[in-house]
Amino acid sequence: MTLTPSHLIEYLYCPRFTYFEYVLRVPQYEADNYQVMRGRALHDDRLEQNKNYLRRRLGVVDKQLDQYLTNDLLRGRVDEVLKLADGTWAPLDYKFAEWKDTVYETYRTQLYCYAWLIEDNLGGEVKRGFIVYTRSRNKMVEVPVARANIDDVKRVAAAVLDIISRNVYPKATRYKSRCVTCTYRKICTQ
Repeated sequence: MTLTPSHLIEYLYCPRFTYFEYVLRVPQYEADNYQVMRGRALHDDRLEQNKNYLRRRLGVVDKQLDQYLTNDLLRGRVDEVLKLADGTWAPLDYKFAEWKDTVYETYRTQLYCYAWLIEDNLGGEVKRGFIVYTRSRNKMVEVPVARANIDDVKRVAAAVLDIISRNVYPKATRYKSRCVTCTYRKICTQ
């Protein structure tokens, strides 16, 4: 089994999310969510519009669009994989979101996952990634990527696989406010 960045993000939100969705197979019905569906359509539009555009002010010398990458533990589709003039690579991800003066941890985790996949598949180093906030006039924000960030997502991937393969009922999140809007709040023993 290979995981997606969503598996890791859900685990970081609450480890029990992993248990309910991937061990007990209780669906969360994400496809009904307007934001998710709008975000998917936006990704398709952006990829079509930006086919030949290179972000030269970032030092982009080449790019690959809509790249499906995988390794032994993880798989994911990166909106743009940028080859930079300094020889490094960078993931770029479009978000159907507004810039609120902070990069949410979920977005960072997704970029770190993509950095891991890029390094494993393309053989280069990733030192930064980019997020484009489409609901804020396509504001682009740079996110540094350190070796420790990639090591952290590797550790999380191993923890997620452990829950799934051993059918482990993990501890709930320590942030109880997350339980209020959780899809699984009615079946979770808090």
